[in-house]
Amino acid sequence: MNPPISHSVFTGGTAYIDDQFLPISEARIPILDWGFLHSDATYDVVHVWQGGFFRLDDHLNRFLRGVQRLHMRLPHDRDRIREVLFECVRLSGLQDAYVEMICTRGVPTPGSRDPRQCVNRFYAFAVPFVWIANPEKQAEGLHLIISQVHRIPETSIDPTIKNYHWLDLVAGLYEAYSRGGETVVLSDPEGNVIEGPGFNIFVVKDGQLATPVRGVLEGITRRTVIEMGQMLNLPVETRHVSAEQIRQADEVFITSTAGGIMPVTKVDGRLLGGGKPGPVTLQLHEQYWRLHQDSRYVSPIQYIP
Repeated sequence: MNPPISHSVFTGGTAYIDDQFLPISEARIPILDWGFLHSDATYDVVHVWQGGFFRLDDHLNRFLRGVQRLHMRLPHDRDRIREVLFECVRLSGLQDAYVEMICTRGVPTPGSRDPRQCVNRFYAFAVPFVWIANPEKQAEGLHLIISQVHRIPETSIDPTIKNYHWLDLVAGLYEAYSRGGETVVLSDPEGNVIEGPGFNIFVVKDGQLATPVRGVLEGITRRTVIEMGQMLNLPVETRHVSAEQIRQADEVFITSTAGGIMPVTKVDGRLLGGGKPGPVTLQLHEQYWRLHQDSRYVSPIQYIP
């Protein structure tokens, strides 16, 4: 009889690789995997809050769509992927977690450069919750820089497929740091803002909300804000948003699975709203976390005793 699993080894997080669950510290992928060498991969991130996945099916839908659009094939069906994600969290025992599912192109046959000859691979992991801005920072608000760096155009890479092409975002971050900022939003050649590293952006002006319509990942938290706008009778538009409209806004906030709805209180060194999170942002922030108690959005986890 096999000895029982010691769950204490998974407390820092759990990975799933080659049909095995491993402590996150032991997780490794092949160095020849094109997901690593070519950034040829898609992924999705869902969070667990107080013991339940938030909008898991929406994240799975987006992930599976990305896999299909990239001409990849998963070794598991949807139900098995769900089981793997739940088990990663159960083994870790994490009540608040950041959970990622990944499909890579895989390793090609020796000497081949034909992506059709790769065997696609599936990975997953769960680690403690990751914040773009933690609750203390959210209470203060972020300093956002509007970068001169342009986001990779949608004519080159479909932004609705979640991907690891981040070098433009990294360049923007370094620009933001050099200008005294904490995070960044990239723009297009026409001067419209697009998105930041791992987040969408919203602007509030005269009670009206707007978020960029093109060139962006259609974030699940972004979708939640649009839905909450309907619930709360707050008009929300998806349209082009210029850099100047961000600078002149009454309120600005960013949205991400890694932190929810996070206020921006300074743009390019200039205070917004007196330097405090605005009333619309706070109303949406409160409603967002309230939805984490709503059974329509939450998939509870049965933890290991």
